[in-house]
Amino acid sequence: MSRPRVLLLAEICNPEWPSLPVVGYKYARALASVADVKVATHVRNRPAIEAAGEFGDKVIYIDNEWIAGRMHKLSEILRGGSDVAWSTHQIMAYLPYLEFERQALRTFREELAGGAFDLVHRITPMSPTLPSIAASRGPVPFVIGPLNGNLDWPRAFQSEQKREREGMRRLRNLYKALPFARTTFTRAAAILAAFRHTVDDLPPGVDARVVPFPEVGFDPAIFHSDGRRRPFSGGGPYRFLYAGRLVPYKVPEVAVRAFVGSDALRPHRLHIVGDGPEEPRLRQIVAEAQAQDRVIFEGRKSQAEVAGMMRGVDAFIFPSIRELGAGVVVEAMACGPVCIVTAYGAPGDLTANGRGVRVPLQPLDGLVAANRAAMEACLADPEAHAAMASAAHDYAVGLYTWDAKAAYTARIYDAVMARRSLADLTDYL
Repeated sequence: MSRPRVLLLAEICNPEWPSLPVVGYKYARALASVADVKVATHVRNRPAIEAAGEFGDKVIYIDNEWIAGRMHKLSEILRGGSDVAWSTHQIMAYLPYLEFERQALRTFREELAGGAFDLVHRITPMSPTLPSIAASRGPVPFVIGPLNGNLDWPRAFQSEQKREREGMRRLRNLYKALPFARTTFTRAAAILAAFRHTVDDLPPGVDARVVPFPEVGFDPAIFHSDGRRRPFSGGGPYRFLYAGRLVPYKVPEVAVRAFVGSDALRPHRLHIVGDGPEEPRLRQIVAEAQAQDRVIFEGRKSQAEVAGMMRGVDAFIFPSIRELGAGVVVEAMACGPVCIVTAYGAPGDLTANGRGVRVPLQPLDGLVAANRAAMEACLADPEAHAAMASAAHDYAVGLYTWDAKAAYTARIYDAVMARRSLADLTDYL
């Protein structure tokens, strides 16, 4: 078949911004290799996208700053910055996003009506709480996703939820009563949804159009296992790595407390990559344990630097208790260390079936003790952990490179355009 002609709605799409913006950009770039795409994105992304120079004239910039700028400023005031209160950010994004799509559809109205596109695919935002008017107003099939959301806060971590200023989370389900919320999914030809916690959030009756599809991926030119550290054999220190923002819901204190509280781990090393509001607390814990020589705060690093560190350690420890996507876990898998994660949300799903060490979700002190036991077990049985790491590496390389994800998306496009069942698209189950 000829390459599908696809209008990509990618409001969040920026090669220079971490997390969702760079994921959106890399997915859009990969899709351009399997389809003839036109990308509609926000004008704020223009400098970075043009500096990258990879899309040429395939991008149209939508300027809704008359409302987006005002709502962003209000959001930062209500949140007290941009590090916490994500639910407040999402609430403030509702009206600006509808205006973004309205302008995008108006911009491409004649091309859509004239048959210039086979599909419209919204790739960002990835939250199911932000609806799409394109689902019910477009003349061609509409694809949405990958979506990720609806992971509850564990009850045992209410103090962390409070520090994250996530009180507005209790209003989340009100989005289902807002305009376009239901038709976004009932009119979609295909819904790409990451994990069970997201699929369960969708309206009844759409299961036949749901394709399992996590949003995260990795660049194998950066994250790979070539030249990685030799497997631990008892000589020299065992090296653990935590990499991520130092914020309450990622509970980096679990990794720190687990490590400094173990006599067996005293000869070994824990590297902390990242920064954030929890850093002073973590440094205090380390100082009180007199472990400054064993716990090394590395600060913020580039992707290439993080990848190099992942290849240079034996285990990646990531105790986050509310992780929807966990791209950093897939990146670690690709680089070769064994992953120790909390068995809740995306990290638990990614490391299932012997692909990592899954620590049961439990109250904070229990989580510390269980992670300490998991870290000590790495020393006792390095061969079993190396086998887990090998299985994880093969899984990541087989399914999570951006090229692999683009090829899979092309299969989805093909099925949608041919009006075939999506039931056999189960690679990510």
